[in-house]
Amino acid sequence: MSVPFKVDLKGKTAVVTGGGGVLCSAFSLALAECGANVAVLDLTLERAENTARLITESGGAALPLAADVLDRESLSAALEATLERFGTVDILLNGAGGNNAKAQTTKEYLMPEDLDSADETVKTFFDLDPSGVGFVFNLNFLGTLLPTQVFARELCKTKGCIINVSSMNAFRPLTKIPAYSAAKSAVSNFTQWLAVHFSKVGIRVNAIAPGFFVTDQNRSLLFGGDGKPTERAEKIISHTPMGRFGEPGELIGTLLFLCDSGASGFVNGTVIPVDGGFAAYSGV
Repeated sequence: MSVPFKVDLKGKTAVVTGGGGVLCSAFSLALAECGANVAVLDLTLERAENTARLITESGGAALPLAADVLDRESLSAALEATLERFGTVDILLNGAGGNNAKAQTTKEYLMPEDLDSADETVKTFFDLDPSGVGFVFNLNFLGTLLPTQVFARELCKTKGCIINVSSMNAFRPLTKIPAYSAAKSAVSNFTQWLAVHFSKVGIRVNAIAPGFFVTDQNRSLLFGGDGKPTERAEKIISHTPMGRFGEPGELIGTLLFLCDSGASGFVNGTVIPVDGGFAAYSGV
C-alpha cells in the first residue's frame, strides 16, 4: 500500500478490530507499511486472513485472529495470542462496528398517514425493533469499550495510543438510522472520556470520524443493481462540498498522524472529521 507519508512504527504492535473490512484493512496495511506488527482481528477469520495475507505479501508482519468485540473471552484469547507472537501492544484501533436493518426506518419523515397505515413495508420510529437497536448500539459502543478494557492494560505499559472510529453521524445524525447515529455519538463522547481517564498513565485517545466512504456494508444502499447511485447516494454527494465519496487511502494521513507521538504527542481527546466538508455545509 502507498501511504501519503511514513512514521516510524518499527518494533510496535497495532491491534485492529474489524480488520477485515474495507476501511480497517486499509488502516492495517498502512500501519504495517510503517513498520508495525499488526494483529488483525475480525469476527470472521477468513476476512482477517485476507488482510493479513496482503500485509505479509508486502513484507510486513501480521497475525490474523477471529475475535468477537462483544465477547471478552474471545478478546482475551486474542490478546494472549498477540503477546505470544509480538510481545507487546502499542496501538489499539477500535474499528469494528456496523448497522442493522432492524434499527432503521424506511422513510426519512413520519407522515400523518403513516400512523394508521397497514402497509407492512413501511417501518416507522414506532416499529423499531428494540433488539435491533440494542445490537447496533452494543456493536459500536460496547464493541469499543470491551476491546479497550482488554488491551489497554498493555498500553499502560507501553504508553501507547487508542484510536476509535466514530462517524459523521455523531455530528450530523442521518435520517433512517437513529441507533447507528446514537451509537457513534456515544463513541465520540467515550473517546473524550477515555482521554481524560487515561491521561495519567500515558495513553492518548483520539478518534477519526469518516464521512461517506463506500464499504461492503453500505454499497447496496448507495448503488443500485445497475451500478448507478441511488437517490440516497445522490443526496449525500449533493451535501458533500467536494462532490464525491471518500477513498479509504484518504483516511491514512489522519491515522498516522494520531499514531505518531512525535507529531501528535499533545493531541488527546479529539474527534477528527474526514468528510470532504460535509459537516461544514448547511445545505444552502
